[in-house]
Amino acid sequence: MAPLTRTLVIATALVALSACSKKPKPEDLPPPPVDNSQAYDPNANAPTGPVKGSQEDFLASVMSDRIYFGLDQYNVDEEDQATLRSQAQWLAQNPTARITIEGHADERGTRDYNLALGERRANAAKNYLASIGVDSSRISTISYGKERPVALGSDEAAWAQNRRAVTVTVQ
Repeated sequence: MAPLTRTLVIATALVALSACSKKPKPEDLPPPPVDNSQAYDPNANAPTGPVKGSQEDFLASVMSDRIYFGLDQYNVDEEDQATLRSQAQWLAQNPTARITIEGHADERGTRDYNLALGERRANAAKNYLASIGVDSSRISTISYGKERPVALGSDEAAWAQNRRAVTVTVQ
């Protein structure tokens, strides 16, 4: 073997052996990671209570979200007026909020009759709100007739709960 080749073989072997040697450990290791999972709370500064202008805020702020009617009636009586006035106050405090008034009826009568009665009930509530200053363009109405009862049963107690107009905020 030529002296140059022999020198190259030895040099290559030395480089290979030095690459396999153990590396010395550092004397000072970095500290272990800190558990910050308890330190950050994304809800720490979140507001408590319902979001202003939401349905939850509406329900928490008004006397009720619904008014009730007598059999085959759609007139807004004094008790209903008080409820609607509290809704109007909430609407005044939330000028960008829009509402839908849902008209409902009890199970007695035909489907078509109850849809028409539910519409008259929803419009009676809308008209009262408009008469006390709520912009009618912020109010839409829909009738569900007897299709969405809140109380099941075929007695006066259930029927009385189903003859209603319900105000729902629109997001």
